[in-house]
Amino acid sequence: MYFHGTPGSRLDVASGDELVAAVGVRLVSFDRPGYGRSSVSPFGLLAVAKDALNVADQLGVERFATLGLSGGGPFAIAIATAAIGGPRVARVGIASGAGPFQEVPGAIDGLSEIDTRAVALLPDSPAEAAATFASGFEPILTAVREGDDAVRAAFEPFLSARDRVLFADPVVGASIIASIREGLRQGASGSGWDNAAYVGGWEIDIAAIQTPVLLWYGDEDLMAPPAHAQWLEEHLPDARLVIRSGEGHLGIFEHLAEMLDQLAAG
Repeated sequence: MYFHGTPGSRLDVASGDELVAAVGVRLVSFDRPGYGRSSVSPFGLLAVAKDALNVADQLGVERFATLGLSGGGPFAIAIATAAIGGPRVARVGIASGAGPFQEVPGAIDGLSEIDTRAVALLPDSPAEAAATFASGFEPILTAVREGDDAVRAAFEPFLSARDRVLFADPVVGASIIASIREGLRQGASGSGWDNAAYVGGWEIDIAAIQTPVLLWYGDEDLMAPPAHAQWLEEHLPDARLVIRSGEGHLGIFEHLAEMLDQLAAG
């Protein structure tokens, strides 16, 4: 069960369809509320985890692993809580995922001015906070309307050297941009609620999750720095962390087969 990034969509890793088939994994992905063609509505970590469990039920899948990229990471963890998926989740995979901003050292200090204003509205006014977070995505929405080159330029400040190479790749880069364009087709509501869910206080108790969690990060990631990875490794009861030297935020596009192999081994 794949949980897309922020912003992104169910199409995040569509460029890897042949690879997924070769590995022999069935990869299921869905758009969170407000993304793609999913109905716009408020959500948090547990609400999306319940949605994912409903998807598994409708597909007749009893036991599965999860994989979350970037902003999808917290949702991939949330479904492993005992009250939601519990023993049905064999393993959790997090690729460059966000940790709890309220807990990760320095995470709140690194937020933009807009995001800082949004955080101040939590937990009392989640809808207003989500709308404020969503307003921070306006430059990306504008770039999407202007074309692929504008999208690349909008993300340039947030990309490591290796990320820029991947973003410029004609297959990988086009897939990433197509996923972002699809995710934002209705606007940035989904992205706003994403940020409210994991930049605000998490609804789950990390320490109670017994499912094995595999963590993959790059040491040059500008969007989910190693501090997020290290906090998760230290606070999850059963976690294994891999930090790759010279890599950034987009390592999933180079290591997807390895990730799927390890998740399927559970």
